[in-house]
Amino acid sequence: MKWRVIGIEEHDAFTNMAIDEALLSRISEKESHPTIRFYTWNPGAVSIGRFQSMRDEVNVDLCIKQGIDCIRRITGGGAVYHAQGGEVTYSVIAPEKMFSKGIRESYKEICSLVISGLKNLGIDSKFAPINDIIVNSKKISGSAQTRRQGTLLQHGTVLYDLNVSEMFSILNVSKEKISDKQIKSVEERVTCVKSQKNVSIMELYDALLMGFTSDIDFTMGKLTKQELDDAEELADSYRSREWNMFR
Repeated sequence: MKWRVIGIEEHDAFTNMAIDEALLSRISEKESHPTIRFYTWNPGAVSIGRFQSMRDEVNVDLCIKQGIDCIRRITGGGAVYHAQGGEVTYSVIAPEKMFSKGIRESYKEICSLVISGLKNLGIDSKFAPINDIIVNSKKISGSAQTRRQGTLLQHGTVLYDLNVSEMFSILNVSKEKISDKQIKSVEERVTCVKSQKNVSIMELYDALLMGFTSDIDFTMGKLTKQELDDAEELADSYRSREWNMFR
């Protein structure tokens, strides 16, 4: 089956998540091709998993003060800080039948594409179940997944740059953990492309694009008018307090 690949775009959090859901719906209705897209976040954002509490996980007041978006994903997983210019995010949306039935196996299949992309930069990484990618035991990428109406959506981050103290200020972490010792502990468990290789964020994107597409039949494409209209309507829901604060 032929894939459509949408090159890297920059959106706010509400538009990014709305596009993913719009594609999930259109692909499940067989109105759109299986799609891989790449994007960044402007402004920076915090996304929480479908079943988390925003107030429990995020310093919402500080986010409002600093102009950082706060959004609930339709996928599971934990709270993630998406720093502006700090990562390349990918989404893969396609019929479930194109992947393994098992959750772990499908994560591994899609994460292998990220691993191939990092290898193009000379960065050796490996899959760490259930949904992470590590470099020398340090996390460099995490993903989340959902399945609806026979369609799989997986989106994930590839860390380009990392500021742990900034991340700790945005996410709700106990004051005991914001010590120099705890920051160092996180820095020993998490890494980023910039600390591995002296490359630009666009060079990371180019490497990931090659990793995702080297073994598939694809065309570079854009969102259709219908998808854009769907996303614009869905973005209003993603901005709503009812969605983001219901837990």
